[in-house]
Amino acid sequence: MTPAPMAPMTFGATLRSIAKQAWPVLISQWASISFGVLDTAMTGHSSPDDLAAMALSASIYITIFVGLMGVVHALIPILAQQFGAGNNLEVGRSWGQGVWLALGLSVVGAVLMLFPDVWLSLSGDVAPGVRDRIASYLQALVLALPAALVFRTIYALGTAVSRPKLVMAINLSIIGFKALFNWLFIYGKLGLPAMGAAGAGLATAVVSWMSLGLGLWVITHDRYYRRFRLRIGKPDWKALKELLRPGIPMGGSYLVEVSAFTFMALLVAREGTFVTGGHQIMSNLAALCYMMPMALGVATAALTAQAVGAGNFAHAHRTGMAGLALGLMGALLTAAVLLAGRPLILAAYTDDAEVAAVATTLLAVLPLFHLFDSMQCINSYLLRAYKVAVVPLLLQMVALAGVGLVGGWWFGFGPGRGGLDGLRNALVPGSPEGAGTMWLMAMVGLALSAALLHYWYRRIVRAVAPSAGPTQK
Repeated sequence: MTPAPMAPMTFGATLRSIAKQAWPVLISQWASISFGVLDTAMTGHSSPDDLAAMALSASIYITIFVGLMGVVHALIPILAQQFGAGNNLEVGRSWGQGVWLALGLSVVGAVLMLFPDVWLSLSGDVAPGVRDRIASYLQALVLALPAALVFRTIYALGTAVSRPKLVMAINLSIIGFKALFNWLFIYGKLGLPAMGAAGAGLATAVVSWMSLGLGLWVITHDRYYRRFRLRIGKPDWKALKELLRPGIPMGGSYLVEVSAFTFMALLVAREGTFVTGGHQIMSNLAALCYMMPMALGVATAALTAQAVGAGNFAHAHRTGMAGLALGLMGALLTAAVLLAGRPLILAAYTDDAEVAAVATTLLAVLPLFHLFDSMQCINSYLLRAYKVAVVPLLLQMVALAGVGLVGGWWFGFGPGRGGLDGLRNALVPGSPEGAGTMWLMAMVGLALSAALLHYWYRRIVRAVAPSAGPTQK
């Protein structure tokens, strides 16, 4: 079969090619993360208890969803390499097996979400009212999980074949419905009962199924996708194993990244409702900022995998370096916006003065945190483009879980508590001892992860493409 056309070979043209694919992914991710922003802002204006419940339950859901999503996202390099090699029928077959994988994973996720007390055992004495709200929120999100994971197969397909505008259009069209259903369910409008945080979860379930319906309609009616003969068929255990082989460690990497922040939220809850609310605002902003490097990473990895599938290793490496350059520029721009817009950002999130005071102290570390987060994100996606997953998982476990999370607990809540107070007061002045230390060590872990992942990426490039050029040395 004829491979898909390759992008131009100059570095400048490669930059433009990545940017062309990344901006729809970025807008799509911003639209997607706006669900969390809406939930945080709207529950924040409901009550501090609702905000605290949403913070903890969203952390649990995101941990489960992102870990499972990472397994499904193994489709991206697989489909992109098949597309780059011109194997269109294999693209359609692999996508169908991805749907079965997503459905199976949704059962696993639902079981994990129905027992929130296991997760909350890390949070100390959570107020009964907050605990009840958490259980209700997660029960609503169990309904959302199958639709959200199957929709990720459509996301993977569109990304892999350089058609990212599909998911962008769907996510943009759904934002208004999410805001509407939040308004109805959280505050109890039009005669409905006020559900608070649980209402935000129910709204997410409704719009998740709407998104899936739209996505399936498009890929079955758009002429572009006919070439792949998309079909679900019967489960093929051999094909599913092929998806799980890279998918499990990829999902593990996603899980390590997000679980560090989940366990931060659960530990920070020990410092009270206002600290939990301030931490949630910081986490939400960090996630919102993360969308830019994630979009660049997804676009760069898809184009890199297409080049690998076509056997053009020199262009694959050129694409990787161009993606890293764009990521660095984007991170610096984002940091500048955070520094300049801090008062307006906080006003949009909460009316509570005590929550805002905590968030103000934590935001001091966010610009540098985001810079390191951007670099480790794009490097991890580059390795996935080469289907390299096990070693990156181990590196991230050491850096993010070991140094970042365990180190943060040790100095913030554990035996070494207070050991970093001098550094914390210098870099995150006025912050709560536990929360400030956790964010400080998370930043150190991200810096280490970025350095280790880039080192391993350079090793992979030298190993698979010794003729790719002097920039590999």
